[in-house]
Amino acid sequence: MKKAEVQISLTKEQYRTLVEMVNCGEWMINATRVDRIKKYEKLEQYIYSFTKQAGLQDCIDYDDEFKMYFPLKDFEETALLPLRDEYDQESFWDELIDQLGSRDLIRQYGADGYAKLTNEERFAARSRVEEKYGSEFEANGVENLVLSSPAE
Repeated sequence: MKKAEVQISLTKEQYRTLVEMVNCGEWMINATRVDRIKKYEKLEQYIYSFTKQAGLQDCIDYDDEFKMYFPLKDFEETALLPLRDEYDQESFWDELIDQLGSRDLIRQYGADGYAKLTNEERFAARSRVEEKYGSEFEANGVENLVLSSPAE
């Protein structure tokens, strides 16, 4: 049985946007992995294979040695890296606030006590600690962040 195929038509600008999204998505999924998830790499390469047809050779180029498509340096620096950097910055602060907030609430209520809070109580408690850390990091970044060792 033949697999059903989906056909889509894109303008040059829509295709460029798709290339940016696919690149960022594949990067987010595979950048930190030792064993990359191949299906995302393969789809990225497939999408890139239409670059010449779309007239976007100034964005993606085929490397004969590696037998793969790669973003060109200027495209990567002007279109892709700013998107990744923005994501990294936002997710860093969100994750830091989330982790510190969870730690503080577990310390305050104990793991069992925190688990027994109602959804409303948990939401209110999380909002308070996230507001505290959010305000601090917005004003000072990591300047006042200090690690301390427990007393021995």
